[in-house]
Amino acid sequence: MRRLLAGIGAAIVGTTMMSHAQSPQVIPLSDSETADRWFVELSSPPGIEGTSSAVLDREEADFHAAARGGGVRYADSRRFKDLWNGVIVSATGRDIAMLRSIPGVQAVYPVLKVSLGPQEDQPGNDIDLITALKQTGADIAQSELGLSGRGVRVAVIDTGIDYDHPDLGGCFGWHCRVEKGFDLVGDEFNANDAVPVIKPDPDPDDCAGHGTHVSGIIGANGGIKGVAPGVTFFAYRVFGCVGSTTSEVLIDAMERARRDGADVVNMSLGSAFQWPEYPTAKAADRLVKHGVVVVAAAGNDGAAGLYGSSAPSVGKNVIAVASFDNTHANLVAFSITPDDAKIGYIGAAAAPVTPQSGSFPMARTGTTTTTSDGCSALAPGSLSGKVVLIRRGTCTFNLKAFNAQSAGAAGVVLYNNVAGFLSPTVAGTPAITIPVVAVTADRGALINGRLAAGAVTMMWTNQVASEPSPTANLISSFSSYGLAPDLSFKPDIGAPGGTIRSTLPLEQGGYGNLSGTSMSSPHVAGAVALLLEARPHASPEEVLERLQNSARPHLRFVGNPALGFLDNVHRQGAGMLQIDDAVLAGAVVSPSSLALGEIEAGSATRWLRITQAESDERHGHGFRGRDHDGDGDDDDAPVTYTLGHQPALSTGANTFAPQFLASLAAVQFSSPTVSIGGRHHGHDGDARVGVTITPPPSADGARLFGGYITFTPSDGGSILRVPYAGYNGDYQAITVFSLAGFPMLARLTPTAFVPQPGGASFTMTGDDVPFVLLHLNHQVANLKQEVIDVATGKSLNFAEDDDFVGRNSAVSSFFALPWDGTTFKKQGGKTRVVPNGTYRLELSILKALGDPRNPAHFERWSSPNITITRPTP
Repeated sequence: MRRLLAGIGAAIVGTTMMSHAQSPQVIPLSDSETADRWFVELSSPPGIEGTSSAVLDREEADFHAAARGGGVRYADSRRFKDLWNGVIVSATGRDIAMLRSIPGVQAVYPVLKVSLGPQEDQPGNDIDLITALKQTGADIAQSELGLSGRGVRVAVIDTGIDYDHPDLGGCFGWHCRVEKGFDLVGDEFNANDAVPVIKPDPDPDDCAGHGTHVSGIIGANGGIKGVAPGVTFFAYRVFGCVGSTTSEVLIDAMERARRDGADVVNMSLGSAFQWPEYPTAKAADRLVKHGVVVVAAAGNDGAAGLYGSSAPSVGKNVIAVASFDNTHANLVAFSITPDDAKIGYIGAAAAPVTPQSGSFPMARTGTTTTTSDGCSALAPGSLSGKVVLIRRGTCTFNLKAFNAQSAGAAGVVLYNNVAGFLSPTVAGTPAITIPVVAVTADRGALINGRLAAGAVTMMWTNQVASEPSPTANLISSFSSYGLAPDLSFKPDIGAPGGTIRSTLPLEQGGYGNLSGTSMSSPHVAGAVALLLEARPHASPEEVLERLQNSARPHLRFVGNPALGFLDNVHRQGAGMLQIDDAVLAGAVVSPSSLALGEIEAGSATRWLRITQAESDERHGHGFRGRDHDGDGDDDDAPVTYTLGHQPALSTGANTFAPQFLASLAAVQFSSPTVSIGGRHHGHDGDARVGVTITPPPSADGARLFGGYITFTPSDGGSILRVPYAGYNGDYQAITVFSLAGFPMLARLTPTAFVPQPGGASFTMTGDDVPFVLLHLNHQVANLKQEVIDVATGKSLNFAEDDDFVGRNSAVSSFFALPWDGTTFKKQGGKTRVVPNGTYRLELSILKALGDPRNPAHFERWSSPNITITRPTP
């Protein structure tokens, strides 16, 4: 990608989009940024694929010679040869175009900022990690199977690890649990700074906290116990104490992890809306192909809609992990009469510290059906000395609390109007000076019912109550949707990530809770360690097969439709991790997921193979399958598997506001059963079965659809599953230029883009260059801007030619493409500066999975005339 990142994330603020025929408007700048660092991918495969160092060095030397010989102005900062072959350069404007034209340059991608994503942090509220372990079977793997991850080396690419924490070993180096590592950036680094400060050093200590939390989930052993409490950690710090990092640093960390001998790599981070071709995804994918299991967070962009998978998790062989909500929370509580019932709560942000003693009468201002409870002013003194119960809805929490405060209330208990915990803020003007806490809808209804029956007194306490989560085992609202833009299967699996308690740096109190796919990913990384301890010869392919075969998909309990349907496959992947079943499974089914692609008509047929598992041993563990007849031996009798189908919900055509549809696929099998095992009974160790999948009726509006093929064994063992997902209809029918008035020609001012619907003249000095603003409703396979000389009608080659472009993050956000008056042609073509004159930009996009020979797979736009009037020197 050349200059496409100018304006990424810039939102349309305070304006309505207009077509070129309408009057001009001003489009304010919002979070605009211009990429000036680039991945320049060279043509040969990297060293891990067998290319010699001499060939790679010669290729780099040829690149630099050609670039400098052609007058390209750039600075190179990093060279990668192991997992990805290329250089990182700093360059702008026409120099990016010239880099593209150099022989041997395969592709150019922007270096993206990488964030840890939104997280919840509720100090003083302890979320059980042990309940999350129960959700995944990790407690059984530890207590009944005797697994701890001992001997398995897990690399954590994150903010570092507080290795002084006793739960994580208390030291760093040889014979310590955190055995190896490196700080690639230093404390002061923040990619958001204008000039980031990079000071690498050998000490991977954590001053941010995220990496320590992730590591505790993987393998803490002390005050809390993680999934694999016996693993050895490698810590690679890629973030400073605050802020973000960049995608190039991740490749550096991955290469270090491989050289150091990691068995598993966890990356609880990513860049959303990317293709599998993005450099971090390709590097991670190559790690997997060469024996390292890579686990990565699917992303926290659920609110941004479909096709939101992050890189590196979008890599084909990377295990992308979605998030499920935890089952319980241990919350500080108050009690109520008459039975001293404990009510766990979450304190509101921007409210005074909640007291831990004191009794107050309670009151209410509405009922469980009131939609605007507490939104109107209350009579002065009407709540004097009381703690008032108020239902969520209609107005801000600040207004509700202020109205209660003005009526003399001594405190406020807010309760939710939907399922789930409520983490409110009462920030605003005027300030809130009384305690404000929040409880679930169920607990609010309990208090409301008691108030309806008579007087209720509440007592503030310092006690803790275990509160069941109303959203237990549901996909977390923040968890990113798949599929990948090439319709490959993402996410791969899910694990607990909503409200997880784990370790924090000692300076931050030692323990705390966070939420995100950052927390679900380490559950799977720890599970992989347990699996590799039990089955040390398992390949990354078998690891993924076992994890997906044994996972359990979950229902969707909220929204419409609700009960009775499995949640989308492109939200939960194979379902909730079940590591004990993955270890003990006596057979595996491959492939373990089916990406059906687009089905425009008819059905899709795929073949699955079920194979009897081989015994494997390590450290005294031997696992082949469960002993179902109780004789103490692995059973060698033949097992018959009955084929079945569990359909899941579909989603409609709207990318940014997914519509859940109870429109289900249908499945037929080449045989209703298959039998394997018991070779002395005349059965083979594997069998194949054909699966024909018919998408939902297209008239229902279902687009992304999915479900689960089930193999139910005759011996009473666990069901094996293979998830499938696909696109129903013509994938290239998705409109990409969907935002009214876009694309458009615009001029940049210090504060805004000003549309130029009738064309404009530009001096091409400073910021006085033409910008094309465009909104991409979906990822595209290629984006080109061809420059046409209006006087002759001839093409002067391209101003832009980008492969694998991500979509915009919101329905009203846009990209801004500046044109600096140069044109180029890929792979050896010359770069030229066009003379003064009048030109037109012809913008075309090839849709995802589109056929470049099919005109229907393109969308096109022509700019108004652009007149270049450079001043005379």
